[in-house]
Amino acid sequence: MNTKNLVALALLMGMGVVLHAAVPGFILGMKPDMMLTMMFLGIILFPDKKSVLLVGLVTGILSALTTGFPGGQIPNIIDKLLTAFIFYGLVLAFKKFHGSVINAAVLTAVGTIVSGTIFLTSAYFIVGLPGAFVGMFAGAVLPAVAFNTVFMAIILPVALNIVKRTKLAVAN
Repeated sequence: MNTKNLVALALLMGMGVVLHAAVPGFILGMKPDMMLTMMFLGIILFPDKKSVLLVGLVTGILSALTTGFPGGQIPNIIDKLLTAFIFYGLVLAFKKFHGSVINAAVLTAVGTIVSGTIFLTSAYFIVGLPGAFVGMFAGAVLPAVAFNTVFMAIILPVALNIVKRTKLAVAN
């Protein structure tokens, strides 16, 4: 992992935390987690185990610091670490479609569903849910899936263009 890649990942995490902090919680403190899109983008651009571990841990910590969910700090860290490696596995499984906006959008939708499920499940067992699982899933996770999918479709071509111009070391 080189310094340019670390800086790029740090920028993505910075943008993600601003998005995460700026969006208000609307279903019992839960909010769509747009920081996931930045984590997924980091994994797509830098698909190696060290980067995935780093981006998953940092995203989890930053999400924990900015969460509006009561007691959501530990579930956020668990969620982001597990989701990062599951998403990494999906990226490797569909490596032949690397750089495809459609592939990235579909993987983002799946990854957001996985993340929401892990978060709600871990929150249920650690602190309890302030509402019904299905209601929270429908009210926060599904809107996040829609937003993150569209956001990834918009931001991936821009990110790939920047990566190409700056000659960042990206696995293809």
